[in-house]
Amino acid sequence: MSLNVVILAAGQGKRMHSAKPKVLHPLAGKPLLQHVIDAARALHPARIVVVYGHGGEAVREAVKGDDLVFAKQEPQLGTGHAVMQAVPQLKVAADGTANAALGAATGAADTTLILYGDVPLTAITTLKSLVGAASGGMAILTVALDDPSGYGRMVRENGKITRIVEHRDATEAERAIREINSGIMAVPSAMLAGWLDKLSNKNSQGEYYLTDIVPLALADGVTIESANAPHGWEVLGVNSRAQLAELERIHQRNLAHALLEQGVALADPARIDIRGSLACGQDVSIDVNCVFEGDVVLGNDIVIGPNCVLKNVRIKAGTRIEAFSHLEDAEVGAHCRIGPYARLRPGAQLDEHVHIGNFVEVKKSVIGAGSKANHLAYVGDSEVGKNVNIGAGTITCNYDGVNKFKTIIGDGAFIGSDSTLVAPVTIGAGAYIGAGSTITKAAPAAKLTLTRAKQLTVNAWLPPKKKLT
Repeated sequence: MSLNVVILAAGQGKRMHSAKPKVLHPLAGKPLLQHVIDAARALHPARIVVVYGHGGEAVREAVKGDDLVFAKQEPQLGTGHAVMQAVPQLKVAADGTANAALGAATGAADTTLILYGDVPLTAITTLKSLVGAASGGMAILTVALDDPSGYGRMVRENGKITRIVEHRDATEAERAIREINSGIMAVPSAMLAGWLDKLSNKNSQGEYYLTDIVPLALADGVTIESANAPHGWEVLGVNSRAQLAELERIHQRNLAHALLEQGVALADPARIDIRGSLACGQDVSIDVNCVFEGDVVLGNDIVIGPNCVLKNVRIKAGTRIEAFSHLEDAEVGAHCRIGPYARLRPGAQLDEHVHIGNFVEVKKSVIGAGSKANHLAYVGDSEVGKNVNIGAGTITCNYDGVNKFKTIIGDGAFIGSDSTLVAPVTIGAGAYIGAGSTITKAAPAAKLTLTRAKQLTVNAWLPPKKKLT
C-alpha cells in the first residue's frame, strides 16, 4: 500500500507557558515532533507533510530532511482545516484516483495517514496495524480509557462506527463511552479532499473537525474499521508541562523495561534517562541517576556507577565508570577505570587498561594502553604512549590564547606531580619529569628532566606582627 503521511503540528500550546512551539519541547532528548517524524519514516511513505503554524520557521529549522514538505496553517481553524492545508502537497493521481497499481506506476499514494506532532509515543507496530486495517477503506486508531475526559467518543451502532462526537459536544450518554478517538486515522487519499470540502464549522468552537469526515465516508459507502492501540499511553498527547513530564516517565519506564528484558542490571529502573540510543552487551550494570545521550554503545561486563552522564560514547568490555563521571564523544578501551568525578571530552580515545582518576580531564587526546592519570590532571591535544604515569596536578598547556598545540609523551614516561608541559613539546620514551617542573623544550628519552628554582631558607626572616591599636 502506497502511503502519504500528514503530521499536524500547528498548535501553540498555551498551557505550556512557553515561547517555544509545543511540538518542539523535548521528550527523551528530542522534540516531540521528531518522535512522530521518526515513526512516520519507519513506514516508508511516499511523502511526509508537516502542517505548521505557531513557531513558523522554528519548526521548519528544528526538523529537516529531504523527505519532508511543509504546509502552513494560518489561522488555526481546527484539525480538518489543518489537513486542508496539506492536501495540495499530497501525492494523489491527477485524475483523483489512487489505487495500488496506479500508485506503483506514478508515485501516487492510495492511503493518507494523519498523525499529530504532540502525540509522540505511538508504536510503529500500531501504526502498521492501522494502515493495514485501512486497506479496504478507512481506519481509525482507538483505545478504551478509564478516564476518557477530553477525548472524542466513538459512537457505534451494531458494532459499526457511525460517527465521532467531541467531548465538548457530547451528550451525557455519549460521554459515558470509554472508547475514544485518538485522532490518528488512515483515509483514502483520493477521497480526502472531497470530504474536507464538505466540512462545516457549525459547532461550539467554530472549527472544522477532521472527525466529521466519518459520516461523509459512510454516506459514500466507505467501510470504516478501527485498530486498537495496545496501550493507552500510545495515544496520549501533550498540552501542559505536567503531561510532558508524565509521558517522559512512561517513555523512560518502557526503555528501562526493554533493557531489563535484554539482561541489563538496573539498580533502579525508575532512575535512568535515555535521550538517544543505548546498546548494551552482556552483564552490564547501571547504577542510579545515569543519563545516556546520543548514541552510546557498552560492551560486555561494564559497570556504570551512579550519577554519570554518557553522550556519544563507545566503551569496550570490562571497563568500570565510577560515580559522577562525564563522558562525551569519547572512545574507551577494554578494562579501563574512569573516575570518580572524571571528564572525557570530545576526541578522547583511551586504549585498554587506562586509568583516568578523580578530577582528571581529557580532551582530544589519545592515551595508550596501561597509562594512568589518577588525580587532578588536564590532558588536552596530546598523544600519550603506553604505560605512562601522569602525576597529580599535571597539565598540558595546549592553548596560547589563539592556537592549539600538541604534546607528545613517549611510552613509559613518568610525569611528576604538579608538572606543566607547555606545548608544542615532546617527552621522550622512558623520560622522567621531576615534580613541579615547567617543561618548554623536548625532554630526552630515559633521562631525568626538571626545572626548579633553588630552594633557600632565609634564617634572618621574621614573621610579621600585628599592629597594636
